[in-house]
Amino acid sequence: MAGEPTYELLRVRTRAGDETTVYLVRHPRATTRLSVACFAAPTRLDRWCVENDRPEAIVAGFFVRDPHLPLGEVRVGGVPVVHEPVAAPWAGRRACVHVDGEIRIAPREELADVGGGDLVQAGPLLVRDGTAAIVDGEDREGFSAGASQFDSDITAERHPRCALGVSEDELLAVCCDGRRSGVDAGLDLAELARLMVSFGAREAINLDGGGSATLVHRGHLLNRPYADRDQPAPESRPVMTALLFERAP
Repeated sequence: MAGEPTYELLRVRTRAGDETTVYLVRHPRATTRLSVACFAAPTRLDRWCVENDRPEAIVAGFFVRDPHLPLGEVRVGGVPVVHEPVAAPWAGRRACVHVDGEIRIAPREELADVGGGDLVQAGPLLVRDGTAAIVDGEDREGFSAGASQFDSDITAERHPRCALGVSEDELLAVCCDGRRSGVDAGLDLAELARLMVSFGAREAINLDGGGSATLVHRGHLLNRPYADRDQPAPESRPVMTALLFERAP
C-alpha cells in the first residue's frame, strides 16, 4: 500500500571479510510521524509495541542501570525528562534527534533553539550532508573518553547496532545482528556509517545497541538479541527510550 513502510533483509560483508545480518525498514517521510517515547521503568520495546498498538519502533538513547535513567537529554512534547547528564565536556557534542515539525539530527550544541517537540540524545553522528562522519581513531563526541558511563567503549569492535537515517524522502530504521561466531559479526561504527550512506541517508545517528538493539516492524521483533558472545538472550532487553513511527493523520 502506498505510504506504508517497506522492509529489507540483507547480508552485509565487513571489512574483515565476515558477514552480518542487517534489517532495514524504510518509512516514507510524507506519511510518517516520528516521536520519542520515554518509559517510567525499563521496558521491553517489542512487548510494549504490541500492548499499545504501536507496530513500528526502534530503540533510541542509552541508559544507566543504577538508577535506571536515560543517559543524555530527553524531551517529550517539549518537557524535559529526568536523565543522567552526559559527562563534561561532551554533552554539547553528543548527537541528538530532534522532532518538531521537521526532523533534525545534529550535535546538541547546534540545536540550542529547541523549545517544543521531542528530543533524544544518543550518537555518535554517523552521516552528515550525505557523507560518512565517522573517522577511525577519532573520538569527536567523547564515547571513548567517557566510556565510564557505559558498560564498555561502544566505539570499539563490532557489535549489534541500531541507527536512524533521514534521506530526502524516507526515514531509515536500521539494525544489525552480531555476537554470533561464524554467523553474525556485527558492524563497527565506520561500517555502519557507510551502510547508512548506501541506503541514501543524508543524516544519520547511532542509537543504543549491543544487547539493547531492538527494531520492531509490524509488531514483530526483527533482530536477534544476543546478551554476550554466542549467548542468545531469552528475549529483548528492557530499554528506557524509543523512536516511534506512525502513519501521519
